Amino acid sequence: MASKRQIQVGNLTIGGGAPLVIQSMCNTKTQDTDATVAQIRELERAGCQLARVAVPDLEAAQAIRTIRRQVTIPLCADIHFDYRLALEAVKNGVEKVRINPGNIGEKAKVKQVADACKAAGVPIRVGVNGGSVDKDLRERYGVTPEALVISAQRNLEQLEDCGFFDSCVSLKLSNVFGTIQAYRLMAQRCEYPLHIGVTEAGGQKMGTLRSAAAFGALLCDGIGDTLRVSLTAPPIEEVFAAKDILKALDLHQQGARIVSCPTCGRTQVDLIALAEQVERRLQALQSRITVAVMGCVVNGPGEGREADVGICGGKGEGLIMRKGQMVDKVPEDQLVGRLMEEIAEMTGERI
Repeated sequence: MASKRQIQVGNLTIGGGAPLVIQSMCNTKTQDTDATVAQIRELERAGCQLARVAVPDLEAAQAIRTIRRQVTIPLCADIHFDYRLALEAVKNGVEKVRINPGNIGEKAKVKQVADACKAAGVPIRVGVNGGSVDKDLRERYGVTPEALVISAQRNLEQLEDCGFFDSCVSLKLSNVFGTIQAYRLMAQRCEYPLHIGVTEAGGQKMGTLRSAAAFGALLCDGIGDTLRVSLTAPPIEEVFAAKDILKALDLHQQGARIVSCPTCGRTQVDLIALAEQVERRLQALQSRITVAVMGCVVNGPGEGREADVGICGGKGEGLIMRKGQMVDKVPEDQLVGRLMEEIAEMTGERI
């Protein structure tokens, strides 16, 4: 059920069976170019592949030119209401534009945006959420998956009437089940790439859980080409959450996959603290590697045998395991540091 169409966003291919693309959105003021560039670079180091920036005014649209020269990953301009800001963002080098054609205004304005994007090879993301459903659809259906889908179809038709077909679509509700239903309906009715996400998902813990619930259902159905985990948290946490969700689904080919056992009465090291330290230290690792953090000698060596590298706890100490073989025994307070040395040697990355 994966989308058949593809769009090109800078050097990224989205849709048509291309690898999933992780996005986030800056929370800096776009016109503060130094802060925005620093944040985008941080996001990229964490594994973000596409960064969206808010464009509320002309100064922000013009700042894109300066930002674009200093970052590597493609930029998406987030536009609402004023079509002229979209034109200015395209002029200043943005690689993607996010609009809701319904709040841009009359057809002539939508056509100007479509024409500018087409001339520059810039795709448009049609973004529909619970707050932007057309009034007549709200009155007829309420804020429901069906209303979101029909609203998105209308917006796509507006662009198609302008001769523009380089689009992707997002349909977001804050309700997980409604979001899943909306994307499933849309996947049946269009071939455009789908940007998936749960809007207003919440803080870092609940927002990640709600996003994971929606992504798990959709991605296991083959629905979704690019995604953002929307959190009330620093943007870098969105990227880490997205990577973790994709790794849990075996859909992400970068970063550490960490397996760890639950604690029990046999554990004689502080396993919870060890696992937390390992997860934190490896958040930005790019190499695909499986790391085991096991608490005791009963199950540890066997359960961790398939990992590339890992810890097996003992009494106040532990073993460092590599490909199922012991390579070292160290005190508990040295386990994480020694494990990081082993991983750095295996991957060639600085940790």
